Amino acid sequence: MDSAAWDARYSARELVWGAPPNRYVVEHATALPRGRALDLACGEGRNALWLATRGWEVTGSDYSAVALAKAAEMAAPSPRAVVSRLTWRHADAVTDELGGPYDLVLQCFLHLPAEQRATVLAKACAALAPGGTLLVVAHDSTNIEHGTGGAQDPRVLFTPDDVAAQLPADMTVTVATKPLREVEGAPRPAIDALVVAVRAG
Repeated sequence: MDSAAWDARYSARELVWGAPPNRYVVEHATALPRGRALDLACGEGRNALWLATRGWEVTGSDYSAVALAKAAEMAAPSPRAVVSRLTWRHADAVTDELGGPYDLVLQCFLHLPAEQRATVLAKACAALAPGGTLLVVAHDSTNIEHGTGGAQDPRVLFTPDDVAAQLPADMTVTVATKPLREVEGAPRPAIDALVVAVRAG
């Protein structure tokens, strides 16, 4: 989907992904010392906002201006100190610079063809400070046949092993798994791809 298509999807009043942060972000970021974070393809900003409430300085980046407007609106009622820690950036993760250095980069449900995924992963890792953490969450390739929902184009799906193979040599993978996620009303769970990696430092 291009940015116009995402703008159209995010134009609905309801939140597309809901307000609570992603479960894997909570699980793996809670114990990290707060610092600077980048939330790539942040959508309506649920993960960025959650990190900011925990003291992180967060840049939420997305190529949908509508999503970013909703993110700012969702964050607005938060305490001033939280809002001040949030920066919303209209950018394309594939073609634009990411800035940095960051102590944490989130790449949650950013589904791209393999070549573009490799580009973004390389940029995300390069944007990490020494000792920084990369967290990748997506729908696993096996989800089409054996899971529920999610992207249905196999060209933009991947496995944890695919991500690990595309990381630079200075990244150490600490988690590479396919957790199951229960989906309300669905006969079978979704299959996610989860990778956590740390840059040498």
